[in-house]
This record gives sequence, structure tokens and C-alpha cells, in this order.
Amino acid sequence: MHTMSPFGWLHIVRLGLVQACLGSVVVVTTSTLNRIMVVELALPALLPGLLVGWHYGVQMVRPRLGFGADEGRRSTPWMLGGVVVLALGGILASVATVWMASELWAGMVLAFLAFCLIGLGVSACGTSLLALMAKRVPDHRRAPAATLVWMMMIVGFAVTAVTVGKLIDPYSPSVLIQVTTGLACTVVLVAALSLWGLEGPVALLASASSLNSPSAAQEQTSGQRFKQVLQEVWAEPQARTFTIFVFLSMLAYSSQDLILEPFAGSVFGMSPGATTQLSGLHHSGVLAGMILVAVAGSSWAKGRLGSVPSWMVWGCLISAVAMSGLCLAGIQGQSWPLRANVFVLGVANGAFSIAAIATMMRLAGKGQGGREGTRMGLWGASQAIAFGLGGVLGTAASDLARWLITSPSLAYATVFGLEALMFALSAAVAVHVFRLDGPSASPDSVFNTYQGAQQ
Repeated sequence: MHTMSPFGWLHIVRLGLVQACLGSVVVVTTSTLNRIMVVELALPALLPGLLVGWHYGVQMVRPRLGFGADEGRRSTPWMLGGVVVLALGGILASVATVWMASELWAGMVLAFLAFCLIGLGVSACGTSLLALMAKRVPDHRRAPAATLVWMMMIVGFAVTAVTVGKLIDPYSPSVLIQVTTGLACTVVLVAALSLWGLEGPVALLASASSLNSPSAAQEQTSGQRFKQVLQEVWAEPQARTFTIFVFLSMLAYSSQDLILEPFAGSVFGMSPGATTQLSGLHHSGVLAGMILVAVAGSSWAKGRLGSVPSWMVWGCLISAVAMSGLCLAGIQGQSWPLRANVFVLGVANGAFSIAAIATMMRLAGKGQGGREGTRMGLWGASQAIAFGLGGVLGTAASDLARWLITSPSLAYATVFGLEALMFALSAAVAVHVFRLDGPSASPDSVFNTYQGAQQ
């Protein structure tokens, strides 16, 4: 019987290019079109907020799409199909935005359809991409691979935002549609070239299992209905506990995002430019944390910087401490070292998120085989719900706190305190995830499993 070879760095870079393609379309629809709706069209900011929330809601279909990839055994058709659907959604979103200027309600209906396609495209491609990485990326490369793929997505964000910003200036409706159509065509072409032959011949895939799962179990899965498979995956204690961890940690992570700049402006009196720089400092810390865990998880480090599983726990704990620091900042005011606090928060956020993605890839292959896509879909849906809720709850909690508490400083401190508690709970759940690896398992004993793969 043939076996599928593990992915090398060139394969991982090709997956990173696909992830960058996803980021390129999403950043235009969630930032550029957002700005045009609010500024050029003078529409309420609630409208783009609802559209972005809707695209997260649509991602509830991730488990079903992941199951489809498991059934077909091939991930690349789902990934390319997802990019095509996403690109079409991006074009329709720009057309809808332009249409709103003359026919508001018709434009809004088309916009919701477009963001539905965007959510479906991201779900199909993103879920299958992570499932393929879980099947084909060896243990010792998972943290560096996750960092590389996510950093390429961030580069896709940045390059696209700058390029599209220059191309649509000065703004006109026709130029917007031309630029987004050109971007969509480019993204589909780059994704198609990146995915060409990535999984190998069909004959190999028909006879081979994933690196982590026995083929007999996969064949057993192929005849089962989605609902039964999802129930069985949810019944796995580790998969269920990890779903709770993803939800809690990502809810805490996303709910801080929209209130950090208003907090710095309201309590510390920072200008819009200064708060933007503060947000940039946080993102720099996130990148530093990602790189730290990538190095820690590499064969070069050999545990000198701690294990990937332990960083998942410690990243959440340090995030909780840093959020508690922001509570004290709200109470103490100007004398607090806010920039250092925000940078530490970013490092901790980046560390736990990459460690979680590397752990996700490892856990996707555990339990009954051939269900990597379904597990990834379950966790992806959990993350999407958390991100959708986080943006709403973070801002709503700060508004409620300011209404109940007359002092803005105390109001923000209360919200940051709740987020610190969520990070602390996430760390406790993460420890439980690793305990389910075995009776004596712990984050550091799981590290020995990683190292065993490198020997």
C-alpha cells in the first residue's frame, strides 16, 4: 500500500499563499467596503457591523464542509472551490456597496447575499486547509508551520490593503468594482497555481490514510451520515473540551479588540493617531508571540523555550495577567506603563493562539480516524461564533458598564476584569485538554510526544 509523504516547507508555503488569498479578499470586504459605506455613503456603522457578524454566523456550516472534505478524502477541491466562492462574494459585495448609493434596500439584500458567500468561501477553504495540515504536516513542524501560514495571511492583509487603497484613490464606484474584480481574479489564479498537484495523485489518495489515522477507520466513516459523525466527534471528551477552550479563549481575545483604542483615548487622553499606534504595538506583540512559539516548537529549540502545549496554557495565563494590568491602568491612570502592558498582552495573545492552532492540528488526528475535517470544522465554528459575539459583547459590555458606573475608568476596568477572568478560565480548560491525553498527561508530558516525533 502507498503512503502519503509528509509536507515539507515548500508545501507549507503553498498553503500559506492560499491563506494569504483568503485574507486579501476578506480585508477588502471588512475594512475598505466598511469605510465606503460609513464615510462616502453616510450609512450607519451598524450596517457593516451586521454584515461582518453575518459572515461569522454563516461559518456555523464549517463542520458540514469539513465532513464533506473527509468524505471525499481530497481537500484541495474544497479549498479551491472555497476561494472561488469567496472571490465571487467579494465582487458582489463591491457591486452591492455601489448599488446602495441609488437603491439602498436592494443593495443591502445583495450585500447580505455577498457576505453569505464570503462566509461560505472562508469556511470551505479554511477548514479544509487546516484539516490537510493536520493530516500531512509532521508534529515537529506544526507550530512553525502554523506561524508561517498565519504570518503569510497577515502579509496578505497588509499588501492588499495598501495596494487596493492606492488603486481606488480617488474613489469612484466604477474603479471600486474594477479593482475588486481584478483582485478576485488574481486570488483565484494564485490559489489554483498553489494547489496544483499539492495532494499528489488520486490513486495514492484512494489507497492511503492520513499520517495520523488508520485507513480502515476512514473507510468506515465514508458511509456515515454527517449528523451521526458530528455527534460521535462531540462525544469525544478531548474534542469537546478543546471546543470549549477555543470558544472561551477566542471570545476573550476578540472582545478586547474594539475597546482597547476607545479606552486609551477616554482614560489616557490619547489622540486617534496615538491610539492607532498603540493598536499597532499590540499587533507587533502578537507577531512576536507567534514567532516565539514557532521557535519553541521547532526541532532546533529542543524544549529550551518551553513546549508548545505549555505555551497554550501560559499564553492564556499571561494574557489574564496583562488584562488585569489594564484593569489597574483604568484605576491608576496616567502613571501606568500602558504601552509595555499592551505589548505584553500582544505577545501572550500571539503565543497562545499559535500554540492552540498547532494543538488543533495534533488533536484533529486523534480519536476515530478520517474525521480531521469534521473536528476542524467544529473548532472553526466555535472560533467564528466567539469572534462574532466578541465584537458585539466587548463593545456592549463597555457601554453597559459606563451606563451603570459613572467613572469611565472604572467601567473599562470592570470589562477588562471580566476578560481577564475568561483568559484564566481558558488556561484551566487548556490544562484539562492535555490531561485527557492520558492519566498522567500534562502540558509538559505532552511535549515529550512532540519530541519523540523528532528523534
